[in-house]
Amino acid sequence: MSEVKIAVIGGSGIYQMEGLKVLREINIETPFGKASDSIVIGDLDGIQVGFLPRHGRGHRLNPSEIPARANFYALKSIGVEQVISVSAVGSLREEIQPLHLVVPDQLIDRTKGRVSTFFNEGIVAHVAFADPFCPVIRRELIQCASEIGATVHSEGTYVVMEGPAFSTRAESHLYRSWGASIIGMTALPEAKLAREAEICYATIACATDYDVWREGSEDVSVEQVVANLLQNAETSQSVLRRMIPKLPSIRNCVCVSAMHNGIITNQEMISPEVRDRLRILLPNEQ
Repeated sequence: MSEVKIAVIGGSGIYQMEGLKVLREINIETPFGKASDSIVIGDLDGIQVGFLPRHGRGHRLNPSEIPARANFYALKSIGVEQVISVSAVGSLREEIQPLHLVVPDQLIDRTKGRVSTFFNEGIVAHVAFADPFCPVIRRELIQCASEIGATVHSEGTYVVMEGPAFSTRAESHLYRSWGASIIGMTALPEAKLAREAEICYATIACATDYDVWREGSEDVSVEQVVANLLQNAETSQSVLRRMIPKLPSIRNCVCVSAMHNGIITNQEMISPEVRDRLRILLPNEQ
C-alpha cells in the first residue's frame, strides 16, 4: 500500500470530501482502539489524500468521545505527515463574524480529563508546544482562503472547551478577558498528539455564531450553528482543494523533529511491550 502523506480531519458538517475520487477505505486496529471511522483514501487532482470524519459518519461521537489517539496513530501508520483539520467554532470577537474563517495560532486548554499524550503507562515524554500549529500549513491556509475570496483572520487564540454543552455567559466573558478569539471543542488533544507524532497540523476554524457574550444578538443555538455549518463547509472544501496541491512534499518545519530528545524515560527502563505499542512513534524504532 502506497503511503498517504496528507490527510484531512473533517469536523461538524464535513463528513466527506468533495472532489475526492475514492480509491479505498481502510480500518486500522491501533493500541488505542478504533478510529472515529474508516479512513477514506482517495485521489484529489492527482494527489493521494486521506479523509477521516472526526465525529464519525452520521455524527455519532460527541467531542469528549472522539478517540483522538487512535485517529492520529492510524494516520501515522499509513504514512501521513500533514493533517488539515476543519472545525466549527464560536466567535469571541466582534470582528470575527459568523461565516468568517480563522486560522488560529494559539490554544488555551479548558478540556477536562481527555488523554492528551501517547506517552504514559511506562514511558514519559515532553514535547515543545509554545506554537501549537504548523507554520507551513497555516501559511498555505491563509493564502488559499484569501485567494478564493473568503474573509479569513490570519491569527487568533482558540479556547478548547469540553462540551458538549455550549458556554455559560460568564465563561464567554471570561475567555474574552483573556484575549481569546474563538471557542470550540476539538482542537485538543489533536494538536498535542499531532506534535508528539511529528505530524504537521493546523486548523481551519469556521465561525458559526457569536457564542453568548454579545448583547443584542441571539444566544447560540443548534439551529443557528447547523445553518451556518452548511455554508462554512462549502467554503472550507474550496480552500482544501486549492491548498492541498501546494503543500511541500519535503518538510522543513519544526514539526519534523518535535520529539528529538523528548523521551525522558531511561531507555533501559522502557519495556518491550511499551516499545511494541509505540514503535511508530519512537524516533529510534522507526
